[in-house]
This record gives sequence, C-alpha cells and structure tokens, in this order.
Amino acid sequence: MDASPIEVIIVSGLSGAGKTVALRALEDAGYFCIDNLPLTLIGPFLSTIKTSDNIRKIGVGIDIREHVFLSGAYLAIRSLKSQYNIRILFLEAEKEVMLRRFKETRRPHPMVPISGEMNLEKAIDEERRLLAVIRDTADFIMDTSNFTPHQLRHRITSTYAVGASTGGMNVTIISFGFKHGAPQDLDLLFDVRFLPNPYFIAELKPLKGTDSAVAEFVLKHDETVEFFAHVTGLLDFLLPHYMKEGRSYLTIGIGCTGGRHRSPAIVEQLAKGLDSKFNLSVNIVHRDIDS
Repeated sequence: MDASPIEVIIVSGLSGAGKTVALRALEDAGYFCIDNLPLTLIGPFLSTIKTSDNIRKIGVGIDIREHVFLSGAYLAIRSLKSQYNIRILFLEAEKEVMLRRFKETRRPHPMVPISGEMNLEKAIDEERRLLAVIRDTADFIMDTSNFTPHQLRHRITSTYAVGASTGGMNVTIISFGFKHGAPQDLDLLFDVRFLPNPYFIAELKPLKGTDSAVAEFVLKHDETVEFFAHVTGLLDFLLPHYMKEGRSYLTIGIGCTGGRHRSPAIVEQLAKGLDSKFNLSVNIVHRDIDS
C-alpha cells in the first residue's frame, strides 16, 4: 500500500512577524519542522523522506537569511507545487509594529548584517521587497499586527492542525474591536456596531461577550435575530461554493467598537450554528478580550 501523501506547509514572511511562533505551533500539532532550509534543497529533502511512513506532515521555514536563493524562488515553488501538496503561509505586519517589536526585543534585523549600513526602517522595506516573490505565490497571507504570540499560535493551530485532521474546510471566526483596527486577512467581515451595546449597562460593562448575561442581552434584540437570519442565509449559500472551489480555510471577522461585548457574543452564537453544518472545523478567536 502506498504511503499517504505528504502535506507541506512552507512558512515565510517578514522578520519579526511570527515565523518562529508559527513553526513551533505546527511542530506541536504534529508537523516535522525544519527552519532556514534553502528553497533549492526542499525538493531533494522531500524526495528523501517521501517513502517514510512516520513523516507525512512537514513544516519548512524560509526567511531573508536565504536571500541568495530568492532569485529562483518562483520557478522553485512552481516545481514543488507540481509534485507535492504544498501550501505557503506568508506572515507580515505593519511597519510601525515591526519597528516596535525590534526595538522592544533589541534584536538586530537580519538585513542589517547583510547590508552593513542599513538602518532598521530601510532594512524592513528592503526585506519586504526581496520577499515579494514568495508573497506573490502564497496561499495564505496573514497580517499579525494585532496578534499576541499566544493568539498567533492559536490561529496557526486552528487553521492548519484542525482543518487537516478533518479533511474539510476550516472556518475561523474572529471577534475584534474596530478601535483597535480590523484584522487584515479576513475573507468576510460583518460590522455589528448597530446592535444595542452592553457597554452602557452598568452591570454588564465589566463583563465579556462570552459571559451568559452579556450574550443574553445581545441576542435577545430583534435586530440581532434579523442579523442572524441574513448572515446564516448568506453563509449557507457561500460555504458550499467555497468548498467546491477547493478552499481549505475561511476567515470571518465580526467587529464591534471595542471587541469585548457584542462581537464575542455574536461569534459564539454563530459558531454554534456552523459547527454542525457541512464538513467544517469551526475555530473561535476573541482577539481583543483580555486574557
């Protein structure tokens, strides 16, 4: 009997955007991970292990340290995708966030030793330019600007580990607050700021949308009932078409003002409805609820 196909996740992106966190999350989810492997060596590496029954899920990290190999990246990736089940995850973040992260950790940007004289801001710009060839081939581009390492870890695990195990499409539903910025990698976004706000109810203000009292308040209103009727009808139409297209993941954002009350309550309720439909793995991320 032939071994099951090898599943390969190539993780790349800007330095400081979370590649190490992503690889560790994949490793904990059962992937055999190797970092800083030149693109030109991925093919020979996969050929070596493809007959192994023990290694069927592989994570490979590629970053700017392999800049000398990037000139042939497009052809190398196209060749790999023609032979293996390859998916490419590209991580990035806003420049201001990248600058803050490097200043907080006091780590040197890898482009600085390469250039010799480049300052941090120019190094980030140059790295983005050089990695554009990989970004253009990515299956999933994830903006990590508003993610903590813990949230990113959860997002990686829910997107790849759970979805891969079920064989169906993985749906991640994110609650967030618009005042903190909307996530950049959403496929669908719904604004629920029109719903009555528990923030202005004294006994509900200190609670979260995951608390039953807040959820009951949000869900009881006619506007909420009508909202769910429209949204679930839309998703009932869209999801089968997305799955027919062959998509393995879908990210839905539900936003309110602060991300603590209305959007978490809506996300929890929406997830319950989707959990039993089709062949889905539904994962919840409450981005702006304090841990």
